[in-house]
Amino acid sequence: MKKALSLILALIMIITVAAVFTGCDNADNEKTIAVIAKGESHAFWQSVKAGAEAAGEKYGYKITFRGPASESAKDLPSQMEMVQTAISNKADAIVLATIGTGFVDMLTTAKNNKTPVVHFDSGIWAEDIAALDKAGKNPLVSHVATSNYKAAELAATNFFEAIKADIAAAEGTYVVGIIQHDETQTGIDRAKGFEDKFKALADADTTTKGKYTIEKEVKPGDADQAYKTALEALYEKSADAIFMSNEGVVKQVYDAIGAAGTKYDAIKFCGYDAGTKQITWMKATTGPKLVGAVAQDSFQIGYQAVEQAVFALEGKTVTESVAIAGAWWNAENVDQMIKDNLVYEG
Repeated sequence: MKKALSLILALIMIITVAAVFTGCDNADNEKTIAVIAKGESHAFWQSVKAGAEAAGEKYGYKITFRGPASESAKDLPSQMEMVQTAISNKADAIVLATIGTGFVDMLTTAKNNKTPVVHFDSGIWAEDIAALDKAGKNPLVSHVATSNYKAAELAATNFFEAIKADIAAAEGTYVVGIIQHDETQTGIDRAKGFEDKFKALADADTTTKGKYTIEKEVKPGDADQAYKTALEALYEKSADAIFMSNEGVVKQVYDAIGAAGTKYDAIKFCGYDAGTKQITWMKATTGPKLVGAVAQDSFQIGYQAVEQAVFALEGKTVTESVAIAGAWWNAENVDQMIKDNLVYEG
């Protein structure tokens, strides 16, 4: 009996040790996808993170999520360190949106290591992509992002429907203003998408054709109250309606109209993106009217970027360009849009 008991105990010990080592082996072999965004704390990026983690959970991958303190050039070295860390830690795949150039060497290493890279949102800067292509060292397998042009077209479609009766009834020329938040391709595409679609719709409608004009203010960024200045410039041009091309514009304009009494009450506005101030403005029943806005589906951006990385790792079909559709939201559907992770607070 003693001998049998000793054998049983020895067998239990062997099984236990084997299980421990097997567990360690599984942990060591856990596949990791490193997601490096243009930010981390903002509600938009938190929604992206939630989508990325949901995809990781579905497919059985560990997700690490990092981003710099801001999207300004001063934080570029910090983001570059994050990418280098992901490569040094031998992440199985990388999902990346950069805030500047200078990633060619690191991405070349990723290519040499056979590490697939999915770029998302505004992605990798064209200058870096061109250099990688020229050297034959481009590791990018997919780009996942909102189509800024198409999302702005959606905004124009809904905004036109809301104001076309005003245009038709106007005694003089109805002025539609655009505040373009910067001179990057994102800003250009949003302003152009809105302008092109609005013109197409207004020119095709006999009640509005020839009765409107479009005025555009382009600002390099939000410093020194640039968007407030743009608002004032459009007011001086007798703007009747204004499209604002990102959340930063909406926030600054919202603060400006809040401090201006009834000055801007006759103007109707259209927004882009989301955020607490935009939600508050959307629900307001007095003051200048925020008719609606187009939101990026930040959750799906994160989810589908990770999904494409998984497909690349598992030898499945990878979609080279994934265009995430925007979604129109207003006072009627805002609460549901928040629940559906399409409109973020913060």
